[in-house]
Amino acid sequence: MHNHTAPATRPIRLRWLAPCLATLLAAGCASVATAPSAAPEHAAALAQLEQGQAREAAQRLETLATSARGTQRNALLADAAFAWQEAGDAARARSLAAQVDLRRVAGASRARLALLQAEWAIAGNQPANVPALLAGSDPSLLAAPLQSRWHLAEARGLEATGDPVGAAAARARADAGLQGDARTANREAIDRLLAGLDDATLSARAAALPAGDPLYNFAGRALVRRGLPLPRPFDTAQAWNFDQRAPAAADGYRPPRKLAVLLPLTGQLATAAGPVRDGLLAGYYAERRPRPAMTFYDTGGTPAGAQAAYARAVAEGNDFVVGPLGRDEVSAVFSGADSGVSSLALNRGTVAPPPGHLAFSLAPEDDGIVAADYLLAREHRNVLVIAGSDENGRRTVEAFRARVQERGGNVAAVVSVGEEPGDVSAQLAQAAAAGADSVFLAVRGPQARALAPQLALAGFAARTRVAGSQLTSGTGRAEDDVVLDGIVFPGEAWQARGVAGLPSYSQVSDMLPTARGPAARLFAFGHDAWLITAFLERLVRSTDGELAGATGSLRSDGFGNIVRQPQWSTFRGGVAVPVSGGSY
Repeated sequence: MHNHTAPATRPIRLRWLAPCLATLLAAGCASVATAPSAAPEHAAALAQLEQGQAREAAQRLETLATSARGTQRNALLADAAFAWQEAGDAARARSLAAQVDLRRVAGASRARLALLQAEWAIAGNQPANVPALLAGSDPSLLAAPLQSRWHLAEARGLEATGDPVGAAAARARADAGLQGDARTANREAIDRLLAGLDDATLSARAAALPAGDPLYNFAGRALVRRGLPLPRPFDTAQAWNFDQRAPAAADGYRPPRKLAVLLPLTGQLATAAGPVRDGLLAGYYAERRPRPAMTFYDTGGTPAGAQAAYARAVAEGNDFVVGPLGRDEVSAVFSGADSGVSSLALNRGTVAPPPGHLAFSLAPEDDGIVAADYLLAREHRNVLVIAGSDENGRRTVEAFRARVQERGGNVAAVVSVGEEPGDVSAQLAQAAAAGADSVFLAVRGPQARALAPQLALAGFAARTRVAGSQLTSGTGRAEDDVVLDGIVFPGEAWQARGVAGLPSYSQVSDMLPTARGPAARLFAFGHDAWLITAFLERLVRSTDGELAGATGSLRSDGFGNIVRQPQWSTFRGGVAVPVSGGSY
């Protein structure tokens, strides 16, 4: 009898055991049979965490963990540890994290725990441990802000283990989830990492990146800043719409249909606006092909006036806007430029250009950057800086110092001078003795004339001396300026060697007061604003989108900025002449 009934009851017992066996490794048979799932409560606690209620979430998660088993308990402990850290209780976080069996944590909980441990390693000055701690976790399972933190931790680890390109790539992946100062600092770090690569390595690494890789635009910008070719256009083409424009000519000429120009025709900036306006008109009327209808709008030189002028230009059907000119005006327009009408701002604001907008400037910072690149390209890496005390000098030097250090160079010393420099020979001799191999002068012409003999006595006459564009301010008499012979400075291509589409500098300056002296630079700047407008598609969508402008060679950097490689000039016999070899 016993032998007869046993086979009949065995299948029933196995059917009862099957679900338990299927979940035994994940949660334990007893918990499946007796405890309800904590998944809804777990999700609710994580929602609290994302809403900034870290302490409440931590308490809830830890409580849930006390009644859970197996994989579920480990996930709850991992998330509770993360939440306690977010709440500021690192001791409690470490205590819970120590209880977690890493083999039984997966998914988003594993990624959060890995991030927590990686950030602890960084805080403990052990970033080299980060790659191993992050291994096996998937940041895509996290909310966007945590994904950025995960990638930033990854970057620190990769840099610590000697992989600067990998670190830059990780930071590029983090960029989209960052804002404000955090995004600015991250982008500066990417630039620093890429700046350490030589030209050949940078070019090869950029070419190897697939389309859409977030590092490509950063690598492309680094190439543009060095005057190197792009392997392919920037990944920003979708931000631009040229459908309203007529088909492009063979050389890329494709102007807008209706052009608005926003300038401070009245107010404190009106004096600077005059040469810009006349240079733009010179380029406009030099073009013999069909040109757009053009209307000028007065901004009054104020942020509110610029915003009102931009709104009016949009309302009146203009499909492209040039301007405004003032820094505060640019910031105001970029802050609210969401109408879909693209623009070319004529300054650098405190707000980055939105997609579909560009900024073009002659800012002092640009002088510092190109001067640093000029010296570094010639293997001068220990530079003496002589700085004027005015705002332009300070801004120029700050950008120069950052660029030199970013690319592995060093500022040997900074000598600050006033309008009348006085005797600084002891400081110059000290810098020479310390091995300074070159000089950067962020001063005006009269200051440089007073400094040149002291530099010669300190032994710098035979070393490379580079200045900012303000060097030409206060010059013009060869008999006085002969002392400046050999100093290289960034000038305008138009004045140095002429430019297609414009009469010679001497002809124009004879006819127009707005093209003479210091105003000539703004006149050339206005001309180039027209050139960019007319050839915009070629500039932002082509690999070879470089334009030969009146201020220098112009390219887009993939982040909404026009990068200008100037025409380098020097004094010879007291007269400014172009440096042989072109624009770099």
